Amino acid sequence: MQGRSWIKGNTQSLFIESPGSRCLRWMQEMPDAELIRYYLVGNMERILVVSPKALSEVLTLKSYDFRKPDLARISLERITGNGVLLAEGDEHKRQRKNLMPAFAYRHVKNLYPVFWAKAAEMVQMIGDELRREPKSEDKTIIAGDWASRATLDAISIASMGRDFDTLRDPDNELNNHYRRLLMEPSVAIRILFLVAMFLVDLRFFQMLPLKRNRDVKEASVYIRTVARQLVREKKERLEKKTRDANSNSNETVMASDDIDIMSVALTSGGFSEENLVDQMMTFLAAGHETTASAFQWVVYALCKHPEIQSRLRDEIRANLPSPSSLPTTTISASVIDSLPYLNAVCNETLRFYPSVPLTIREAARDTTIVGQHIPKGSILVLAPEATNRSKELWGEDADKFNPERWMGPGRANTGGAETNYAFLSFLHGPRGCIGQGFAKGELACMVAVAVGRFEMELKNPDAELKTRRGVTVSPIDGVEAKFKVVEGW
Repeated sequence: MQGRSWIKGNTQSLFIESPGSRCLRWMQEMPDAELIRYYLVGNMERILVVSPKALSEVLTLKSYDFRKPDLARISLERITGNGVLLAEGDEHKRQRKNLMPAFAYRHVKNLYPVFWAKAAEMVQMIGDELRREPKSEDKTIIAGDWASRATLDAISIASMGRDFDTLRDPDNELNNHYRRLLMEPSVAIRILFLVAMFLVDLRFFQMLPLKRNRDVKEASVYIRTVARQLVREKKERLEKKTRDANSNSNETVMASDDIDIMSVALTSGGFSEENLVDQMMTFLAAGHETTASAFQWVVYALCKHPEIQSRLRDEIRANLPSPSSLPTTTISASVIDSLPYLNAVCNETLRFYPSVPLTIREAARDTTIVGQHIPKGSILVLAPEATNRSKELWGEDADKFNPERWMGPGRANTGGAETNYAFLSFLHGPRGCIGQGFAKGELACMVAVAVGRFEMELKNPDAELKTRRGVTVSPIDGVEAKFKVVEGW
């Protein structure tokens, strides 16, 4: 490929990061390519997986020929634990099989009231904050801050049956530790990380007496301790429930014991205590930050397209109860899932602004992709931020935010694309996101309640979009917007 530098490779960056716009440009310049080889800083080779056929081999047909590289594992393990996200081979198959019942639709649909209640609580608190301001119409809200707290509460209830009440207590320890974990590293830390990659082991870098390392270690230890405590408490409650059932006790057991992820995992009998702790760390980290990022992108997109925001609000108000009617009114998954424009907006946001823009894989053995030899150790790149906007896959308007593509017969789940592999926001196959249905349901509830109640406008609508890239990608300002209460709902 032309335009290659021995220092920066083809990316024009001194850091290891996703060249998303360049990947998209290369795909457009080479429309018949199935694989594209390029280079990063330091002449590190990468193989971009482009065509649907190549993607299907990597993600589905030969998914266990490819593993997460040590670089990704070491970087993520302190945040997510060593759960299903990082497990490989037969161990991954076993963990996923035991966890799948918790993410089946028949189970996830029972969590919609949890999602709705947390979204309603968030909206109520935002409204209270607006009313405390003399000029509430000029009050700006940081959407990312509110969304992160609401989703952390929701995933805590859904995964462990515990509400940490982060919405009402944003300074609680759990939230503070996650903010430290997910903070974007400084330029100096990124340079040290790069040097460590080339000269020493990454685990050596993690042992250096740096503030960033201390913050991450302390946060990881705290979150793991909390998860372990909750695993033990839940195990005791479930054992008590079993004893009571065996003795025909009439004692009531709280409903969350029947629907949260930990209960399902414990009931399966397939996990040790430490592995359960890892799973809870995985779902807490991955389950709240990705959805919070997606919500920020929805707010951003709707502010940029006020006509879409108005149409969505009309649909929501015509079909859903006001959150102020809770708890007497119960929301159901079937009602949320039946709103075509709400789901179109959410799907288009997930397509246009994927929370995780890039995933990497390493060939675990010598293999092939679309007939091309792939040596063991080769690093493959899956780039949702590029694939999701490919004109070859989505048509000439692929670079336009257009929920309409998800409307009409046969389009609600495809967006009109002819292949599933045009949409990579949750990947596909055995390593696809196990919580896809969970994330979509939670996002839809949050968007419905927020858009039904507020009219939103960016504080600085003409400002250049700048993003924060960490575990997920989101607007760097958390989407600072003016929220105005729309009466009548």
